[in-house]
Amino acid sequence: MSVWPNAVPASLSLSESEGALVSVSIQVAPRHLESLLEALASIEFPINPQIYHELGVSAVVEFPAYENHLGEVRQALRTSGFDPDCLRVTGMLDAIRGRAAGQNP
Repeated sequence: MSVWPNAVPASLSLSESEGALVSVSIQVAPRHLESLLEALASIEFPINPQIYHELGVSAVVEFPAYENHLGEVRQALRTSGFDPDCLRVTGMLDAIRGRAAGQNP
């Protein structure tokens, strides 16, 4: 049983002048977590990351952002030696629905 009404279109997004609100997720080895957080701190817009650990195998950093800022995030990653393709971007409503269904970040 879902708490989400079926009448809501799948393409619905939370949008503003800066684009759609998305959930950004980056997976790194735990030893690179501090460097990743420093790279994210260099970005002009505020980031409030959630950090998840997967039993010493990896760390996942997740935060909301507007689509128009994704280029800044990729550039900060590139400048700090990370592969900008490591970004996983999900529509915010889809991310919320995934959490409500019990999916991991």
